[in-house]
Amino acid sequence: METMKRLLIIIFISLTAFALYLAIGNQTIFSNSFNKEFSADEFLDPTFIDLKDALWITDEKKLPEHDSLFYLDNPAPIFRKTFRSKNDIKKATLYITAAGYYEATINGERIGKNMLDPAWTDYSKRVYVAEYDITSQINKDKNCLGVTLGNGFYNPLPLKKWGRRNLRVDLAKVDKPTFIAKLVLKYKNGDRDEIITNDTWKYSYGPIIKNSVYIGVAYNAQQEIKDWNKPNFKDDLWSKSIICEAPGGRVQKSFFPPVQITDKITPISINSLENGGYIVDMGVNLTGTYNIKLFGKKGDTIVFRFGERIYDNGTLNPMTTVIGQIKKKGIGGPGAPEVAWQTDSYIIGDNTESIFQPKFTYHTYRYMEILGLRQKPEIKDIVGLALNTNVKDYNSFNCSSDLLNSIQKASKRTFVSNLVSVQSDCPAREKFGYGGDLNAISESYINNYDMQTFYRKTVYDWVDAMNDSTFVDTAPYTGVKYCGISWESAFLTTQYNMYLYYNDTAIIKELYDLDNAWMEKVGRIHPEGLVKSGLSDHGSQEPVPLELTGTAHYLQCAEIMETFANVMNDKEQASKYRALANKLRELIKNEFWDKPISEKINRQTLFSTLLYHNIVPAKALEAAKDSLHNALNNGPSGHLNTGIFGTKYMLETVSKHISPTKIYNIANSTEYPGWGFMIDRGATTIWETWKESDNIFSNCHPMLASISEWFYRWLGGIQPNSEYPGFKRFILSPSTPEGLDFVNTKYKSPYGTIVSNWKREASGAYKYDFVIPEKSMAQVKLPISTSQEIKIYKKDIELESKNIEGLETGRFNLQAGTYTIFLLPKL
Repeated sequence: METMKRLLIIIFISLTAFALYLAIGNQTIFSNSFNKEFSADEFLDPTFIDLKDALWITDEKKLPEHDSLFYLDNPAPIFRKTFRSKNDIKKATLYITAAGYYEATINGERIGKNMLDPAWTDYSKRVYVAEYDITSQINKDKNCLGVTLGNGFYNPLPLKKWGRRNLRVDLAKVDKPTFIAKLVLKYKNGDRDEIITNDTWKYSYGPIIKNSVYIGVAYNAQQEIKDWNKPNFKDDLWSKSIICEAPGGRVQKSFFPPVQITDKITPISINSLENGGYIVDMGVNLTGTYNIKLFGKKGDTIVFRFGERIYDNGTLNPMTTVIGQIKKKGIGGPGAPEVAWQTDSYIIGDNTESIFQPKFTYHTYRYMEILGLRQKPEIKDIVGLALNTNVKDYNSFNCSSDLLNSIQKASKRTFVSNLVSVQSDCPAREKFGYGGDLNAISESYINNYDMQTFYRKTVYDWVDAMNDSTFVDTAPYTGVKYCGISWESAFLTTQYNMYLYYNDTAIIKELYDLDNAWMEKVGRIHPEGLVKSGLSDHGSQEPVPLELTGTAHYLQCAEIMETFANVMNDKEQASKYRALANKLRELIKNEFWDKPISEKINRQTLFSTLLYHNIVPAKALEAAKDSLHNALNNGPSGHLNTGIFGTKYMLETVSKHISPTKIYNIANSTEYPGWGFMIDRGATTIWETWKESDNIFSNCHPMLASISEWFYRWLGGIQPNSEYPGFKRFILSPSTPEGLDFVNTKYKSPYGTIVSNWKREASGAYKYDFVIPEKSMAQVKLPISTSQEIKIYKKDIELESKNIEGLETGRFNLQAGTYTIFLLPKL
């Protein structure tokens, strides 16, 4: 009886705990103060990883006392732990993470495919743990776990970017790399063993003598230790690992895609240089690393440099990828290179034929310069390895225009090149997760990739980066804080896009209190409403007042918070934010619509911002459209001259209020300025500026790539409906501009894959093929004229027009199914 009572009590407690978990969700509850958190009990948190008894370990070497000493050789530590396993293993699971980077092996074999792991975070706030099933790699008797540590963003060089930004000062937590791990062995008979990190692990130093996530890696093959990570290696002379303090952050299970090798690129040419070196052309600009077969004599030093461009004489131009614009002596601080270009080196050891693939760094390059080889390498000996967070690309766009297809390919290559655990603005010079780019480009990413879990990680990065009193520009925080609300508001707009595209209400419920606290902070910083500090339409070719774009982002945030309050059924807050939005809309209208503007201003950004944010009164809408049209026509070549935000606004408002054909004609042109201009000059990724740069601005920068979102929204016509988030209902409104013969578009929604294809027939007819997923509905808008008739088929069966309300007007709803629709000339 007592046993039964205890069992019932256990069941009751378990059910109560489970109900509590369902009530709170997978949430962290924040106080109204930023960076202060408390959570539900760990056993209720599915992200909690039980690393009980495992310890953070590192090596004994101390950090340099002076900045200049960080640039000397600093070999990466290697760790090993032998253990015995019993027969009949059921499952072997390794949990491992680091502050910095790690690479793990079991019996000499690499574990998993993850690279540059763990993802960059504020290590004092949270650290993500990877989980690997290594059952098939475990020997029945003796085994060895091996771990190599890299510096990553936990132990950066004291490079003073732009002469002032030093990550060793700006990051919340820096120190020597350290790691923690637990291997759980479960046997078929029910027994269990655990191998944990502690001071029984041994360590030494390997052949990686320098590693910087920015500059690169130096590898000395003469210092390789053969079979160091295999079971029978004698480690008597190795040192005992040092137990150290944890970096401080909550250890959580990783829930987003890891960084992996996602593409392998074969060079298109290798050319000899007058100095005895070689230039390798990968054919495309990429972010990642490489694998190369090297030949030489013991002691030969091979040096690699990287760049996006070459000079007219065929030599490397590395200047658009120089780290932090450190381009002359003294800028980077004591010990820093005079020019902080991306560089690797390899010293040949006993094996005069060897393979080199740098770890713990990533480069952005199309061209690789190689010095020190005794013979010309062959194309088959070199492979470019693209590295990025391995988000799924279920979605696709292509059309009859080769130029538009090239722009789309360049945009996607730019997107993934800037997706190495954070969404960066440029993957070489800074590598920072800037909020402005998120505001401008996150919908472009979402239209191309499944970004839900990545953006959840991004939002948490912002939670960890923000403070009570000022705005910051990047997450993780890197010391930059001058851009203002248009950058930090990415914390809120990213949540909204997760809601709009994925119906992710969990993130709203989890962070609602913090969202409200953030809006209170905005009110304290901008009590009058007009935003007067920060950065405006970065990259615009003409001035744009900060009061315009900054206040527009404040307005956008107020509208988002009204939506969030309604999700939370918080009527009082919804009313408050509605009033705030009305106030801000009126302020912008008074300042930028009611008053004449005499000073020089980018009128494209001006009128597109007013229209995008619905600031123009209904009675003045036609006048605003005319002003927008005039601003476009007065642009260089009748093209866009806008920056980071104005470009997105122009693409949308010109298409909505004038014609998508206008944008198509710009996109399909090679005249300056434009995306086609970039492609015509050999670009394989999107530039940071409309103008070509060979010395300063990145050739791989996503902020102007919002054209990719336009391809999906206006040519494919697939648009979310804010009244029905997550594509429960969505809009299908494809555009058919003259000069374009077909478009094929796919987008994977939470309900399934949406297909929107159209083709111009020789007879002048248009054929549309639509797929609407189960349990969703499309609101179709087709451009039908009085000289056309419409026919619709569902799985080859013609449907009665009288059964589809509005069909003959081109405005009608379609339930789930596969449809073919024809717009035919009337006979």
